[in-house]
Amino acid sequence: MTAIRRSSPAGQTTTSRVVCTNCGLPYPPDGLVFKCPACGGLFDYACLWTFDPAAVDRTRPGIFRYWQTYGLPPDAAPVSLGEGDTPLVWAQAYGRRVAFKCEFLNPTGSFKDRGSALIATWLQLRGIHRAIEDSSGNAGASLAAYAARAGIRARVFVPAAASGPKRVQIEALGAELIPVPGSRADVTEAVRREAERGGTYASHAALPFNLPGYASAAYELVEQLGGAPGALIVPAGQGGFLLGLGRGFDILRIAGVIERIPILIGVQARACAPLWALNTSGTSGLDSVTEGPTLAEGVRVRTPLRAKAVLQVVTASGGTVLAVDEQEILPGRRALARLGLYVEPTSAIVWPALGEMLATLPDPVVAVLTGSGYKFA
Repeated sequence: MTAIRRSSPAGQTTTSRVVCTNCGLPYPPDGLVFKCPACGGLFDYACLWTFDPAAVDRTRPGIFRYWQTYGLPPDAAPVSLGEGDTPLVWAQAYGRRVAFKCEFLNPTGSFKDRGSALIATWLQLRGIHRAIEDSSGNAGASLAAYAARAGIRARVFVPAAASGPKRVQIEALGAELIPVPGSRADVTEAVRREAERGGTYASHAALPFNLPGYASAAYELVEQLGGAPGALIVPAGQGGFLLGLGRGFDILRIAGVIERIPILIGVQARACAPLWALNTSGTSGLDSVTEGPTLAEGVRVRTPLRAKAVLQVVTASGGTVLAVDEQEILPGRRALARLGLYVEPTSAIVWPALGEMLATLPDPVVAVLTGSGYKFA
């Protein structure tokens, strides 16, 4: 994999900093490709974007006040629904004061809006009018909303067993819903076949352009706390949000805004926990990983595309990845609801993780709640 340099020269656009992690090919100047046309590799940033506190533009909405970090042309029109600026709510958890970052209060009810806003902006900039995506639900609903905002026709492939409210949301937002029988991996295979026939695959997993949007939550947390968290607990499927947050904190550290990055704790459902297996046992751990049924459908990902990069930021922070047993998920959801935090089961996996790790973590501890309870029936 191409090593990420610490910062990029001023004035570069996002695509000029993105290369294939396998062969080093720069990202193409036209279209929005999800894999390297030369070798099929994954695209990522060759260097971190920079952050200047004086350049934060508070006249722009939500995450777009951090425009400087996105590498967008100055005259680009952001595709926005007011994402970001999510509340930080303090509550008692296991006898200790903990902050909950309420990402479920983004416009479509999940953190994915931070990334979809940027992906839709790039689709619009590159003159793309049709896009396809695969999702367990939240990413599909998010892309459907931002595609509608940008006047882009979207088709969203989902597991046939995906949560009913998420499917309703996707169709209500004007996207064509394509249910696919079988596993989550079968859904990805179906959409990739469609992409091979010429569709623009606006993948939240394969495209790198959502990662700077996810990093915006790190900037917000530092603003809200007046400094870096001591530790951050985040649900992780593909692990993109965890990766974006880790890079965001590192960028702030390089800029001198914070002295250290927080300890990063990723959380998975044990029924499908490849990041946990890799972190615990190395590549041999993957032999026992299955895509088992779980209420935490948002993190049911058998093969995370950016697993190596995700684990790099976790390890660099002194953190780890946990796996939560299925019988812990609904009690965790009920416990959060009793605090006034109504989330879907995928978000609720942070509650048992707090119980396991809280005594060892430095203040302030932040748990990220990624998806709304209204998405689960």
